[in-house]
Amino acid sequence: MKIFAKEQIYEGDRLTAEKQNISSTELMERAGTQIFNWLHTRMQGAQVPIHVFCGIGNNGGDGLVIARHLITHGYNVYTYVVNCSDKRSKDFLVNYDRIKTVTKKWPVLLNCKDDFPAIHQDDIIVDSIFGIGLNRPADDWVKALFQHFRKSRAFTLAIDMPSGLFADKVPETENDVVWANHTLSFASPKLVFFLPNTAKYTQQWEILDIGLDQEFLYTTQTESELIGKFEVLPLYKPRQKFVHKGTYGHTLIIGGSQGKIGSVVLASKAVMSSGAGLVTAYVPKCGDTVLQSAFPETMVITDKNESIISAIDFDLQPTVIGIGVGLGTDEITASAFEVFLKSNKVPLVIDADGLNLLGLKKALLKLLKPNTILTPHPKELERLVGKWADDFDKLKKVKAFSKKYKVIVVIKGAHTIIVQGDKLYINSTGNPGLATAGSGDVLTGIITGLISQGYEPIVASIFGVYLHGRAADIAVEFFGYQSLLASHIIEYLGEAYIDLFKQPEEPRSNSKGDEQENDNN
Repeated sequence: MKIFAKEQIYEGDRLTAEKQNISSTELMERAGTQIFNWLHTRMQGAQVPIHVFCGIGNNGGDGLVIARHLITHGYNVYTYVVNCSDKRSKDFLVNYDRIKTVTKKWPVLLNCKDDFPAIHQDDIIVDSIFGIGLNRPADDWVKALFQHFRKSRAFTLAIDMPSGLFADKVPETENDVVWANHTLSFASPKLVFFLPNTAKYTQQWEILDIGLDQEFLYTTQTESELIGKFEVLPLYKPRQKFVHKGTYGHTLIIGGSQGKIGSVVLASKAVMSSGAGLVTAYVPKCGDTVLQSAFPETMVITDKNESIISAIDFDLQPTVIGIGVGLGTDEITASAFEVFLKSNKVPLVIDADGLNLLGLKKALLKLLKPNTILTPHPKELERLVGKWADDFDKLKKVKAFSKKYKVIVVIKGAHTIIVQGDKLYINSTGNPGLATAGSGDVLTGIITGLISQGYEPIVASIFGVYLHGRAADIAVEFFGYQSLLASHIIEYLGEAYIDLFKQPEEPRSNSKGDEQENDNN
């Protein structure tokens, strides 16, 4: 699903009005009516007090349309205009006049804290104050209104996005933004719904179709895309009848050190469970018995050193290599890693200590082949790109890093984001149970296993992250967040594949659990 930037949404509104020969006021009527229909379907005439707070721009105009329809359908409605400026948009003024024709209870003008109405916990708040065009923090008294909403604990429905939340930057404080229970967004979800600094401002979001021009929706290229079942299903490569294990490649996993051989076991198992034909593990001598016992499907090559990798020397021709899981950062290992990068000619996925070694010696980044995949968790990412001020600064730094070194960066988190140049692919699967040791090793194995089968690196990254999260979503139904293990993700990979062909999920809504982050370590 495309995630449109605010400038693109404005252009979509303009094109829609032009091509459909309607006015912007008619388009606003359409949007407000859709929101009313959403509410009406769920409330069925219930006489719960509904407080509709309208700004004085187009978002406020949407709120006036909603309030008017609620009033004409007999709901218990209280309408307010948050008088935060002397300027009013044209469409706001049109709908301000219209609402006065259907009720004697004209909208109440709010100018300061003394004007705030009483709101009870069982009431409903409709937040239609600011939209995507907000470019400066709200006035202090308006921020106090936001806090008034939150203190009431009433169900809060935000229109398009929670008021006070910017489309392209992080608010200064948590008190600057409405905390919404649900957000009804037009055209597409907003990028801020998926970033750690800003996702907390809406517990759920949903997209409403307001009939924007179809050609615009289909042909406009966006910087960001949300990846769900509908996006990954076309990526799937079905197996043919006359194939053999060699058809699906030979993956080499390089890693492990004394006490950390388990990470190689997990990565190797994930390689095979994702569909690769063969997997070989290159480990220190201490890992031989562990791997042969724990995972008989893998082949093993051992380093001459007992506890660490001191040299990377093999005579096979792998399709793809995954390196770094459990590797350690010993000086001898670092030297072997550098020598390996200088001679490597095959696709590469780098995780864990491989990333830490790159962070310790940035000059090694120049040795990476184009489309090498890096899979850092936040601290590993910081060692590569430096500290960031907020999530938007982080994305800016990662995009610049990706372009400079021509690499793909998989930023692991509650919504893992795959970055290739200026393009962002935001994953929709996964849950807080993934915040467990070894889940990142499994992801490395899945991605390398997909490349082994012939998927291009960017496709393997997108598809692999999706499958990893979906397997965890299925597994968590049996184990819960707290008891989910990395090995459970591998066990349910097959179910994640099968799930691709089950009844499609609803693609236009999202809900989150009671825990926010799932850093795939």
